Amino acid sequence: MKTVAIAAAFATAAVTGGIAAAPAIFAQDSAELPGAVDPSRVTAGTYALDPAHTLVSWEVDHFGFNDYFGLFGNITGTMTMDPANISDAEFEIMVPIAEVTVASEQLKDHLLRPGKDGADPDFFGPEPGMAKFTSTSVRQASDTTAVVSGMLEMNGKSGPVTMLVEFTGAGTNPFNNKETVGFHARATIDRTQWGVMYGQGLVGNEVDLTITAGFEKQ
Repeated sequence: MKTVAIAAAFATAAVTGGIAAAPAIFAQDSAELPGAVDPSRVTAGTYALDPAHTLVSWEVDHFGFNDYFGLFGNITGTMTMDPANISDAEFEIMVPIAEVTVASEQLKDHLLRPGKDGADPDFFGPEPGMAKFTSTSVRQASDTTAVVSGMLEMNGKSGPVTMLVEFTGAGTNPFNNKETVGFHARATIDRTQWGVMYGQGLVGNEVDLTITAGFEKQ
């Protein structure tokens, strides 16, 4: 582990222009990572998503052959939370649909192209708005998990979504000295509730969402 960590430090130094710019954390063992699954490290306040380290992946059945994956990034949003009263936590998340990433440029064009001859687009169209999730309730399920329910606005429609959220770490980011809290979350939605109707019977209606999110205290 130390060999890998030292290599990472030199790689960082090459980018930043000097070994002194690499945080000392990269020369330490993994047991001393800045983040840990320790709820006592989380302090009350308002946090903003770190868009560089927050991703939403989606997975949908393709023709019954296999599952297809895509990814959303550049996600923004806020979290207000007091660890002494989890049920009062609030989340607002904004996902730029137009910045979807898939393995094929042809498929990306399919997701974002306008409808043929003035018809409705197959998926989102060329200028889709933001997908916005706003929490309506948070129920703590264990020391490190919670059930978060809310409303998802997407593709001009709104509907409820419930996700299981797991606390994955908290601490101070050695690059910017910000208090950081991380979560993983999972949810399944029916795309037809948001007007994405293309290929029913061939492309699955159920879409599995996997979220990894880092929040930095403001």
